[in-house]
Amino acid sequence: MGMRTDMHIVWDWNGTLFHDNDAIIGATNAAFAELGLEPITLERYRALYCVPVPKFYERLLGRLPTDAEWELMDGVFHRHYQQHRIRCGLTDGAAELLAGWRSAGRSQSLLSMYGHEELVPLVRGFGIEPHFIRVDGRTGPSGGSKAEHMVRHLAALTGAGGVDPARTVVIGDAADDAVAALHVGARAVLYTGGSHGRASLETVGVPVVDTLAEAVEEAARLAA
Repeated sequence: MGMRTDMHIVWDWNGTLFHDNDAIIGATNAAFAELGLEPITLERYRALYCVPVPKFYERLLGRLPTDAEWELMDGVFHRHYQQHRIRCGLTDGAAELLAGWRSAGRSQSLLSMYGHEELVPLVRGFGIEPHFIRVDGRTGPSGGSKAEHMVRHLAALTGAGGVDPARTVVIGDAADDAVAALHVGARAVLYTGGSHGRASLETVGVPVVDTLAEAVEEAARLAA
């Protein structure tokens, strides 16, 4: 029996295909400094991070940030992230995995909470855009959840290319990726190299892996 070609992967960008942990921590600490908060380590970040992002700030502040604080921190975060991001690259092996999945005749797309206008040129700059049948970044205000974006993303894919949610697997680095997948009837595999440590990912109840190669293997198994 041949490999199924109707399997589809929806990839997450930040912390999954794009290895930007250093930029995230640098930008987060710049945002914290605005409110006089102590800098955070990567380990503490990965233990506490959650979406929506104001909830993450609540875990650190002991209260939800005010609207004014959130706007200030969000603005500082994005400004610093743009500066730090330049030194970041694709996760090891990501380009080869994307090419391999595509050459097997299967489809894949990219859905990110990163702003669409910034995302597209970044993906294009790494030369990986042709591997995706669709690339969607966030077009509304930042700080929301991924589930509503996933609904629109998959609706566009089912309309255009006949992608079946039941044969679709979301690969991401955050619990939010799994929640978004379940919301549309897809599966999920979570990768430990991004914004969450293994302990917090394992509470979600989906497969958790340490490399993107394992994530793709697991996706193929789940979608078969």
